[in-house]
Amino acid sequence: MDTDLLKCNRMTCRRALTDKAVVVSSHIFCVDCANELFNAARLCPACETTLTEPDDVVVCSLHPTNDYKTSVLSGLSPSNVLEICSRAISFWQYQIHQENSFQHAVVRNINDKNAQIQKQLDNVIREANGEINILNSKLAELETDLELERRKVRDMHEASRERDKEYQKLKVRPLITRMQLRTVLIFCRRSTIRLNARPYLAVLP
Repeated sequence: MDTDLLKCNRMTCRRALTDKAVVVSSHIFCVDCANELFNAARLCPACETTLTEPDDVVVCSLHPTNDYKTSVLSGLSPSNVLEICSRAISFWQYQIHQENSFQHAVVRNINDKNAQIQKQLDNVIREANGEINILNSKLAELETDLELERRKVRDMHEASRERDKEYQKLKVRPLITRMQLRTVLIFCRRSTIRLNARPYLAVLP
């Protein structure tokens, strides 16, 4: 497995461990966090387990040399070697389990936030749709009012045209009356002239 799978167990750090690390009980830390967190009380920063033994805190290299690999377990009985390997594998499995649990918690937290955001988005969309419906209703009312006003304007325009026609008729009527009166006067004048001329016509030989 790749050593990058192991990360500093400090929640605010989570740095990938690639060179050296400080191993404590079932937890592992980067050197910087270990120097900051460990104090005279000798407690594990992750689980607060009391660290009383000299080998409870160990600085280890994550990339040991071949010479170190050859000599570190040399001289130990097979049972001790197997016990060391078993504990090392158990430590690794615990770290992988913790990392998986952490990632699941992160995913769950993200999903919860997404669900909350989706809920808020749904509320915003619902409110926006409500506002749109209200605006559409107001727009329909305004369009109805506008059509009524247009109809009134058309009616007023038509009434104005009718009044204009009547006015034009009234303007023409006095002119016709004057023309008729003038015709009558001319006719009467001509008739008078003819009547006055008849006695003279009667005495002519």
